Amino acid sequence: MWRTDAMGGREFLHGRDAWQAAARAAEECAAFAADVDEELVAEEERSCYNCRFRRWSATSFNCLKERV
Repeated sequence: MWRTDAMGGREFLHGRDAWQAAARAAEECAAFAADVDEELVAEEERSCYNCRFRRWSATSFNCLKERV
């Protein structure tokens, strides 16, 4: 579900349109924290797409929870 680069960054392998996979990943994540209302994009409240620790990239997003 994740690709880890040499610097320890984690990229979501499923891209920007894997709504169910992003929700499943968030369910398994103890560090999930909902972003502010203006930044929510998924219908499911608990989704990596709605997490304050995600940073969008051109094709997916990176998870920054380990760096906070």
